[in-house]
Amino acid sequence: MKKLGIVGGASWNSTALYYEHINKGVAARLGGLHSARLVIESLDCEDDYAAFHRRGDWAGGEKVVIEACERLRDAGAEGLILTSNTMHKHYDAVAAAMELPVLHIGEAAAERIAADGRRTVALLGTRVTMTEPHVRRHFEARGIKLAPIEESWIGEVDRIIYEELAAGRVVRESQRKLKTLITELGKKRVEAIVLGCTELVLAVDPRANVLPVYDTTAIHARKAVEWILSDLEDGKIAAAA
Repeated sequence: MKKLGIVGGASWNSTALYYEHINKGVAARLGGLHSARLVIESLDCEDDYAAFHRRGDWAGGEKVVIEACERLRDAGAEGLILTSNTMHKHYDAVAAAMELPVLHIGEAAAERIAADGRRTVALLGTRVTMTEPHVRRHFEARGIKLAPIEESWIGEVDRIIYEELAAGRVVRESQRKLKTLITELGKKRVEAIVLGCTELVLAVDPRANVLPVYDTTAIHARKAVEWILSDLEDGKIAAAA
């Protein structure tokens, strides 16, 4: 089993979801008392990461993320994931700095959605994720159209994430607002919703909406499980040949 390094803490709530998804995935595939071999570098979201966002110091935030990845590598990680869609703004710099595979959340989600034949989706997340290319480009490269989101909704979704969900607060009124947004998008012939923030699943139930909802946290974690177990499964195939 390969050892995966996880950069977490942005926020810890989504990191906890990753930990659960990945370990449950490994246990389901291997049975018994199996769990994943993980190393976690969990940032203090307030001081280590969010502070750079507020100042617009993306270079400073990028340095923090790369240094976290370096510590994971030094701790024996053989591959890496960043447990935040917004943090993937630094993906190219991380991938260039590390001699390890880094599993991209946008690529994993786009692959899954393309396989399901969806052609027009709406991407919800922080303002950065909804408006910048670090996640969007992976959908567009597969011919998946991203529906436009009104500026007022971009601001409100961003607020819900940073003021509530990242702090572990699930507010009923915000849940209603997100459900209203999804309903409005459904009227515009959007085929599915992509939860492009790893905390959004705390407020949006993928099973209880008018449109199919793709949770990037679960999809990314599933890709991580496949990577963790890939050598074991390749070995089984070789043994059976």
